[in-house]
Amino acid sequence: MTDQLRVAILGASGYTGGELVRLLSLHPQVRLTALTAERQAGKTLAEVFPHLGYLKLPTLVKIDEVDFSQVDFVFCALPHGTTQQVIAALPQHVRVVDLSADFRLHNLATYAEWYGHEHLAPALQTDAVYGLTEFARGAVGNARLVANPGCYPTSAQLALVPLLESGAIESSDIIIDAKSGVSGAGRDAKQANLFGEVAEGIHAYGVGAHRHAPEIEQGLSAAAGAPIIVNFTPHLMPMSRGILSSCYVKLANGNKPDDLRAVLDKRYEDEKFVHVAAPGVSPATRHVRGSNHTILGVFPDRVPGRAIVLSVLDNLVKGAAGQAVQNMNVMFGWNEATALEQAPLFP
Repeated sequence: MTDQLRVAILGASGYTGGELVRLLSLHPQVRLTALTAERQAGKTLAEVFPHLGYLKLPTLVKIDEVDFSQVDFVFCALPHGTTQQVIAALPQHVRVVDLSADFRLHNLATYAEWYGHEHLAPALQTDAVYGLTEFARGAVGNARLVANPGCYPTSAQLALVPLLESGAIESSDIIIDAKSGVSGAGRDAKQANLFGEVAEGIHAYGVGAHRHAPEIEQGLSAAAGAPIIVNFTPHLMPMSRGILSSCYVKLANGNKPDDLRAVLDKRYEDEKFVHVAAPGVSPATRHVRGSNHTILGVFPDRVPGRAIVLSVLDNLVKGAAGQAVQNMNVMFGWNEATALEQAPLFP
């Protein structure tokens, strides 16, 4: 390996790929040696992302044009369902963080049910580590392949996993009402994402059938030590980025909302990127925009015996590219916050 890690980004022309370039441009131990984009091959980065045009980086190429003998590490930011065979074909020396959903679900039958086809690299799935960094540092550090969590699952699990592990909430009664910016749908041109379709309105989608539901349930079930089914509904907001998850929970074992706050405070007191807001403070997506930070808030519900746990993050950073860089840092034993210490943008 050279003095700097030689990194390729597969799918560099999408929103997540662009965020990876933006963050890694500040990483002193990384050199971007290959950027791929099948439909944009032959273009410069400046043509695809003018805001990154000042960076001196390789021209975009197709995946089959990359010499992976000259690559140490890959960020795979390809669409769901296209990643498995690509990663399976990589040389064994290349370590990977995959930002698609292709390796997130441990159960192959569950993957086939929700994604509509059999898993194409089952042997790799066995070795893949689910990389919600705050809960999986040891496994991530030893992994060759890390499955980067989805944006909604990251938001929900950071709020709920410690509460389930501690027995502070009932596992049988969890409602997650989540709202995301339009960038979560990707950069491809789609009628449903046009300005006239999303501006000045809000709508639910994937109602009762969103693919992030089994991923959320997988993590929460592990935390509870028993199978969990959650009520999860995502909504599209007329904003470019951000996620707000409102989690409605039933208190357990005599706990009060302040006890939930105490559990979260204790669990995250030494974390760089996860914070608990002061009592009465409602976290907002504008408080984390452009950053790798997550802010949690706890409120009593007006319904006795219940509480509301809020979680906000930037879907393109902690919900995707930022967490991917965080995982890479852990994989190589570097300072976990390297290239991720940007303060949120406001306004």
